[in-house]
Amino acid sequence: MKNLIQFACLALLLTPFAAEAQRGNQQAKRLYCWEEDGRKVCGDALPASAVDSARTEISATTGLRRAQVDRAMSEEERAAARRSAQQAAAEADAETARRRRDLAMVDSYATEDDLRRAYGERITLVEESVKTSSMGVGNLRQSLLALLRQAAELELQEQPVRKPLVDGILGQHTDLLRQQAILEQQLGEQANLNDDLEQALERYRAIKRPESSGG
Repeated sequence: MKNLIQFACLALLLTPFAAEAQRGNQQAKRLYCWEEDGRKVCGDALPASAVDSARTEISATTGLRRAQVDRAMSEEERAAARRSAQQAAAEADAETARRRRDLAMVDSYATEDDLRRAYGERITLVEESVKTSSMGVGNLRQSLLALLRQAAELELQEQPVRKPLVDGILGQHTDLLRQQAILEQQLGEQANLNDDLEQALERYRAIKRPESSGG
């Protein structure tokens, strides 16, 4: 008799927990709706063929939508998403670095004239390099023309153009091409410096303008 009373008490104690668990299971049950071959399909279980499909999950108890799951991306789409995220991160880092440079520029130069002088020194150095390279190109071109004339005169006189002269022509031509490439690079640096100066002045004015307005 004593054991029966204990079992009855235990059953009474466990009944609320069992009911709660049953309600939880009912609430956890859900219906899945997805598209298959252009038509909407719903079921209480999601087949393997629909795991990667976009779907709506609905509570079987309340009939309310519990979740909206997008279609799983393909490997190509995931790779494209990763590239987009990497590009966005790189752009954000570049923007952060640009702002730091702008703040450092404002801290370093009290006026526009100070900024112009700093760029002017770099521009002057590049200009001098351009002049030197231009003279070098001119000298190499004259030397090459002289060697070519010498070879042409020998051919007109039906005399052989010997190997030292041929090697000299080839070497002079190689040097000329190299010096021309250096000159083109320097001219590009010169143009970039001038553009950089104008952009730096615009950023400098934009940063300084609020200070001037506030003063």
